[in-house]
Amino acid sequence: MKTVINALEVSVQVLSPFIYDDVDLLCANVIRGLAMDAVQKADSGHPGMPMGMATVAHVLWTRFLRHDPTDPRWFNRDRFILSGGHGSMLLYGLLHLAGYALPMEEIKQFRQLGSITPGHPEYGLTPGVETTTGPLGQGFANGVGMALAEAFLAATFNRSDYPVVDHYTYIFAGDGDLEEGISHEAASLAGHLRLGKLICFYDDNRITIDGPTSLSYSDDVPMRFRAYGWHVQQVSAYDMPAIAAAITEAQREHTRPSLIICRSHIAYGSPNKQDTAEAHGAPLGEEEVRLTKEALGLPPDEHFWVPDVVYARYRQATQAGVQAHQSWNELLARYAAAHPEPAATFGEALAGQLPAGWDAALPAWDAGAKVSTRVASGRVLDAIAPRLPTLIGGSADLTPSNNTRPKDAVDIRPGNFAGRYIRFGVREHGMGAMLNGMAVHGGVIPYGGTFLVFSDYMRGAVRVAAIMKAPVIFVWTHDSVGVGEDGPTHQPVEHMAALRAIPNLVVIRPADANETVAAWRYALTHRDRPVALLLSRQNLPVLPGTRELSQESLPRGAYILADAPQGRPDVILIGTGSEVAVALAARDLLAGQGVAARVVNMPSWELFEEQPASYRESVLPSAITARVAVEAGVTLGWERYVGSAGAIVGINRFGESGKGPAVMAHLGITPENVAQRALAILTHRRDA
Repeated sequence: MKTVINALEVSVQVLSPFIYDDVDLLCANVIRGLAMDAVQKADSGHPGMPMGMATVAHVLWTRFLRHDPTDPRWFNRDRFILSGGHGSMLLYGLLHLAGYALPMEEIKQFRQLGSITPGHPEYGLTPGVETTTGPLGQGFANGVGMALAEAFLAATFNRSDYPVVDHYTYIFAGDGDLEEGISHEAASLAGHLRLGKLICFYDDNRITIDGPTSLSYSDDVPMRFRAYGWHVQQVSAYDMPAIAAAITEAQREHTRPSLIICRSHIAYGSPNKQDTAEAHGAPLGEEEVRLTKEALGLPPDEHFWVPDVVYARYRQATQAGVQAHQSWNELLARYAAAHPEPAATFGEALAGQLPAGWDAALPAWDAGAKVSTRVASGRVLDAIAPRLPTLIGGSADLTPSNNTRPKDAVDIRPGNFAGRYIRFGVREHGMGAMLNGMAVHGGVIPYGGTFLVFSDYMRGAVRVAAIMKAPVIFVWTHDSVGVGEDGPTHQPVEHMAALRAIPNLVVIRPADANETVAAWRYALTHRDRPVALLLSRQNLPVLPGTRELSQESLPRGAYILADAPQGRPDVILIGTGSEVAVALAARDLLAGQGVAARVVNMPSWELFEEQPASYRESVLPSAITARVAVEAGVTLGWERYVGSAGAIVGINRFGESGKGPAVMAHLGITPENVAQRALAILTHRRDA
């Protein structure tokens, strides 16, 4: 049986979007058969959605989607997002038929350990998968981010007669996606911004895991999306010419995103399980699979059956994308000759390269100055934004507080994408997922800001960013009870520990303004995973040594900021962020008591854990067990650095409303308390 098709070997006439034949019907039914067989063999999975939407997918993938299976990362391809990632066999079937490097052997290993056909699509694992989906609503919001990235890059780099950025973003979303709150956030902003090249297909099968959607869902979806400013159409999910007409109309709608509501039937074709909740997330059963194949005109006793005529039809369909790719390469060459400067910048952006001299104007502060790290972050953005033309970001309606808008920045506005600052509105979760979509789209450096306490609202998106290792920069300000009068609802205490628990997320809490510069430098030069910058609202002293040390030392996660004489401390004090200054003051108090202390600045646990054991030992010698960690947050996790003999000064409760310094003192985040705990450890050791 054929697996991977080389579309370049074939030269055929492009398929008409409005003419369909029995081969097209067979193709859609073969997709259904693959989904049934893979789920049945795995004894696990979701056959209902792929069976219900196979016809819509076939029309899109054979008549409209521009892509090149021989080069899945071709930049100007259309993006296809299966937001309901549980229906992954729909996507895997399409990728296999279209000729991606997804052989039938992998289809047969669906959901098995070590396969590239996992239960939900994973970015970076399976060729042709554009983003990791499964947590409902995330893919929908990713799609909005991708469409926004496309619109921004087109406005930035396209020139008359040179549309080097020109592609669509297509989303398949279901009832669950549209029920999730994140879809409301993302759809609202997409409509506001008039993202005309965003087209979403709504799988309106009216079935959920619990039963009919009417149990909990009676939204007027067409009215809802029209209210958002979307263009809305309704079609049968099995009328190929009508589906094609709807896509054509959506493509012609340049000033509004489009929703195509596809009235579908879950497990379409199954005599006994169509339109049942049972078909959502369980195999149909051997007998029902056989009956369904008979009903669809497929060989009932054949498994993973794909006739040559189906492969040939998909080979014919993909030729249009291959030819579009070749034409784009030629366009790019002419563009470079006609407009060499933007072409060079565009090339750097696509390659993920920073322009020469991007960091030439980075600020620096002398010790003794007082500045909050959020203000320092804003100064960094002022310095780099003019030199990084694809740096694009914004804030969830906290721009003056987050300091995320560079000086002289131009806002992206409805229908006008020439700016680089995004007003996300009060939509933290949507913002996070949109940033993810922008990151995996490529060509841009996305960042977004809100208060650290609201990282809870966007945690689902942050987790997916970490799974994908998407290079998003999360800017979270107001990082402690030092926020003050806003009280416990706005004072993060558990958030640092919660974020550090996410694998692949680099959390950096800089101690002062100079270290904030180093944190931004790290985030911009290490584009292999998301980075979280935790920044203070309150002014912090610029510490001695950070201007000289932080650029080289911050990437190591922790370093000795102030040492004991001859490098032989009695006790080690470890701090992060604003509490490094507390540790330094405690060191002075201890010196007055004849106790020599080393202060270790630890802005990033993750980066420190990646260092060689020899470096970690040089910073935190195992022989020195008298240690005190201080951080204005829960103490959970600090045990790994202080050990059973050490102490942790933290906040294992919610905060209180009051002046920031007063709240800090009230909750024990003081030099005196740190010094006292250190002395207690040393006294206990002597007494023992």
